[in-house]
Amino acid sequence: MEFKITKDLILELEQHIVNKNDKELESLLNDMHHADIAEVLDELDFEEATYIFKVLDSEKTAEILLELEDDLRENILSRLSAKEIAEELDELDTNDAADIIAELSKDLKAEVISELQDVEHAKDIVELLRYDEDTAGGLMGKELVKVNENWNVLTCVKEMRIQAENVSRVHSIYVVDDENRLKGRLSLKDLLTTSTKTHISDVYIRKLNWVKVDDKDVEVARIMQKYDLEAVPVVDELGRLVGRITIDDIVDVIKEEAEKDYQLAAGITQDVETNDSILELTKARLPWLLIGMVIEVIASFVLKDNENAFRRYSTLIIFVPLLSATAGNIGVQASAIVVQGLANGSLKEFSRVYFSKEIAVAMISGSIISLLLLGYHSIMYQQYLVGLAISISIVVVILFAAILGTLVPLFLHKNKIDPAIATGPFITTANDIFGIIIYFAVARMILGF
Repeated sequence: MEFKITKDLILELEQHIVNKNDKELESLLNDMHHADIAEVLDELDFEEATYIFKVLDSEKTAEILLELEDDLRENILSRLSAKEIAEELDELDTNDAADIIAELSKDLKAEVISELQDVEHAKDIVELLRYDEDTAGGLMGKELVKVNENWNVLTCVKEMRIQAENVSRVHSIYVVDDENRLKGRLSLKDLLTTSTKTHISDVYIRKLNWVKVDDKDVEVARIMQKYDLEAVPVVDELGRLVGRITIDDIVDVIKEEAEKDYQLAAGITQDVETNDSILELTKARLPWLLIGMVIEVIASFVLKDNENAFRRYSTLIIFVPLLSATAGNIGVQASAIVVQGLANGSLKEFSRVYFSKEIAVAMISGSIISLLLLGYHSIMYQQYLVGLAISISIVVVILFAAILGTLVPLFLHKNKIDPAIATGPFITTANDIFGIIIYFAVARMILGF
């Protein structure tokens, strides 16, 4: 059952903090999952959260630290000494410890590393800090189980027992050669059912998926999603095994990428959170609003140039909002499907088959909408030629919007620009100006004004 924070729980915690009832606090929280405790701490003020954090032992608080909101974690860390922070990091896997150290100031970072008790742990963390955070190297942990292809099964089991002491969860057993180059993986079933004298080289599985240290995190996420992997090994430029990435590490990447794409699609130009300042929120939203304003001003000049048409055929202007909304919706729908295809790998580049399919959908949709509009205009206004002009314009504008919505994300993707930007204001505003131009061009040809 999912944990729920109650007012009574918060009041009880606050009372224990006021009365300095450390044992009661520890007893109350020790049976809770670290993610639930982090959720509770987020509901308290900084001083109360820090107090509770110091009451619990490092084995518990190290996991809590990873689940906290960035602001609260930063505030709690600022209240801990370098030695206290090091005690927390000694309990964490290398990749999680490296992520926290990366958030510290340069001087504090060096001080904390010097306070780490486990020298090998410290060396691994320092190595991970060399990699960019959005690469496989920045995501990977050093904790893994590996065996040499030249060992026999008995030696392999002995070595695995030693290695497993430092690994919280064994996802795979990797096989390397004498130069630590990744050769394959070992099945636990084969290990248990094979003679102890058999060499690992005779039984290991040579086919496995792996990533390089400089591969982008989104590419790692795509590979793990595609092949349904719980963990993937990471190799360096020489093919040597240097770490592994587990599914819990990649879930955060998938979540962050989805949030980023959603914000881009909504016209938010930088990553923001609900607790960001008014200035940061404004800076993220304003650029596309200004671009949209400029485009709409241009559209107003197009409308102004057609004032004579409005005087002769007044119903033309009535359907301009419908035209803009329909074109915008068609364009956003087309671009959203393309962006989704690019994200999951089902559409890597321009596809004539998909393009033809999108044009066919636009034609069918446009024809249905235009026929309904023609019927409505004929009944309401009895201006059959004007109705025909509006209906044909709608079909042409919908076709244009579908083409734009399909090609723009592909163009952006090819030029290394996030195509998610095409699914929102970009397509909507572009369709506004071009849609109005097309609308009056078609109407002028048919009505002769």
